[in-house]
Amino acid sequence: MFGILGRYVLREVIPPFCLAQVVFTFLLMLDPLTKRAEELIGVGVDLGDVLQILATVLPYSLGLTIPMALLVGVLMGLGRLSGDREMVAMQACGIGIFRILSPLLVLAALAAAIDCYLLAEAVPDANRRFRETVFRVSANRAEGEIKPRVFQVDRFPRAVLYVREVAPDGWRDVFLADVERPEQPDVYVAEWGRVAVDEERRTVAVTLRNGERHRVDPAVPAAYEVHRFDELTIQLDGSSLFPDGGLARAVNELSIRELREEAAAMRAAGTSPHQPIMAIHEKFSIPVACIVFVLLAVGLGASSRREGRLASFALGIAVILAYYVMLYLGTALAKGQWLSPHLVRWMPNAVMGLAGAGLVWWRSRSNEPHAALPWLASQASRPAEAPAAAEPADLPILVRVSRAWPGIGLLDRYVTQIYLRWMTLAFVGLLGLFYVITFLDLSDKLFKEETTLLKLLEYFWYATPQFVSYVLPVAALVSTLVTVGLLTRTNELTVMKACGISLYRMAAPILCFSLLWSGLLFTIGESVLARANRRAEALNREIRTGRAQPFGTGDRAWLVNEDGDIYHYLHFDAAGPAVSGLSVYELAGRPWSLTGRTYAAEASFQGAWKGRGVWSRVFPTAAGGATTYDHGSEQRLPAVAPPAVFSAELPEAELMSYRELERHVVELRALGFDVVSLVVELHRKASFPFVTFILTLIAVPFAVTIGPRGALYGVGAGIVLAFTYWIVLSVFGALGSAGVLMPATAAWAPNLIFGAAAGCFLFSVRT
Repeated sequence: MFGILGRYVLREVIPPFCLAQVVFTFLLMLDPLTKRAEELIGVGVDLGDVLQILATVLPYSLGLTIPMALLVGVLMGLGRLSGDREMVAMQACGIGIFRILSPLLVLAALAAAIDCYLLAEAVPDANRRFRETVFRVSANRAEGEIKPRVFQVDRFPRAVLYVREVAPDGWRDVFLADVERPEQPDVYVAEWGRVAVDEERRTVAVTLRNGERHRVDPAVPAAYEVHRFDELTIQLDGSSLFPDGGLARAVNELSIRELREEAAAMRAAGTSPHQPIMAIHEKFSIPVACIVFVLLAVGLGASSRREGRLASFALGIAVILAYYVMLYLGTALAKGQWLSPHLVRWMPNAVMGLAGAGLVWWRSRSNEPHAALPWLASQASRPAEAPAAAEPADLPILVRVSRAWPGIGLLDRYVTQIYLRWMTLAFVGLLGLFYVITFLDLSDKLFKEETTLLKLLEYFWYATPQFVSYVLPVAALVSTLVTVGLLTRTNELTVMKACGISLYRMAAPILCFSLLWSGLLFTIGESVLARANRRAEALNREIRTGRAQPFGTGDRAWLVNEDGDIYHYLHFDAAGPAVSGLSVYELAGRPWSLTGRTYAAEASFQGAWKGRGVWSRVFPTAAGGATTYDHGSEQRLPAVAPPAVFSAELPEAELMSYRELERHVVELRALGFDVVSLVVELHRKASFPFVTFILTLIAVPFAVTIGPRGALYGVGAGIVLAFTYWIVLSVFGALGSAGVLMPATAAWAPNLIFGAAAGCFLFSVRT
């Protein structure tokens, strides 16, 4: 169809296009893979459901990444042709730029058609399946096993559940608080309980037996109500538990017909329909960007300069960033009613399309065949120059080989030079991708003037250590594959073996650098990563919500002290220390019941707790007694636990160093918390830095196998291996958090599995 030349150009473009597609999709899926998947598996969701949820996210990711991957693929393919001077040879043979462009436009049209189908048809269907799957998963989570002595804060809507013991037929010693009024929640204490979910009606009901209900009006604490019951069923609001239980669907979840109906309804209601209108045009403008990007890539890449593939990759990232800057700028202008919503989605295509068409026209004029052939003819008609005088023969040549460091020879320096060059390129390129994707995620806040460029740059600064921890292992893997692959492809490794140098000796400097990267990862984790992540998390919340939300330990709201008393508070200030809206529930007896309750509007600690707006009640037990009530403007609270109990916040492992997390695990275990997931994260902080060494071990023999295929296959293989490692890491982490595996086993198992595979490869490959 295209002839030999067309097929040759496509063979050069399609492999880097597929590689870029894998890289971009991997980076977009990295967050749901490492966080959402592990969280779902950890709460008992089947692996099949997790994969189904991830599969429903894939169409939208592909819809965004196909044009970007096509741009990078064309630039890298033409960069290879330019780097090897094949583009100059084509021009000398009279092949114009339009001969190169025609097969690429056909490829762009095919990619645009696939992308249009994904955005117009597959994405809405995938989002509907996503809601249905999440509904089923939510129902399973609600009816699944409740962990004992752990507060279930987010599992049920407007309710907090605490269970002291879990039995096959239900729960024992149940504490349930209805927190619709956070300042004074209704409290249920029962001997037995369980939950039931009706999927058809989308309702959640909690059944309690042999218990009592406590209710108090905050304005009138003396009017306290206690109701005994033998059995009580509490209906909870299912709409907040299940995402599609009557909630409005997002704009990007609607089909074209539904978007038109939404726009008509908004016009009838007198509101601006710019959102659905832009969503309709986006389903066509992004696919058309495939053709625009091909024009731009041919205009930029079809040159006689020797940039190579990696320079072309960097150029592609810059073009993508410029495209999305214009896209989000147009969105901001449409929301401000400066531009029509029918035009803003096409503005980047128009600007870059004109630029691409102009570059292609300029290339066609500057690379005309008649411009090259006369020069060749004039060169051929010139008289031959006299040969240079021959050098005197048989002159002795002195070669001095110096050793810069003891034990480090010429071979080590040669391998190190190649390895570090590729390591630098891979590290900078992948780190740049993280910056670009993060900017695309947050740029709408900038263009809506909800944040500032300085705030965005500050977030990038504090997020860089986390990006480095993600990028460094992948860059080490890719650089090892490419280095060993190049030595294999150029037969240099064969020459080394013939000279008695084994594969192990050749790879020694690479393995030493991998240990250095492992030490660097651990050092970053123990020195700056925790503090940087805390600040980055606070900045991310501020950028997304528009208000500062400082990171701290004062918003957990529920805890249990050593005596089994339950504390509820609205806010804890560790600097005071002070606490507001404090309620203390004293529970004891069999059946389990509330024996005392104390409330303080505010309390401060100065050697002992002193409260203001205090009232307390003591309830009769099974042995007898009478209810007593006491209140006062200011009272001492000697029974309240010290401030250290309030500051023992359940931490997020990413926001803590190894030592901080270890200290918190010890404290929380002493307080009776379930710390299995935190112990898994603790072991993972020690095991994860070794990932660079493990992946390097497996990359060395793997690169010998794929080496003859070139560096590009090494990059692709590196991405696949990294993706596989992260899947295994997430699965084992979730199994450890769920208690299926021991925490140490769950954290170290990925390294052991990949290390064993590396050993098998190393001992099986010819050295």
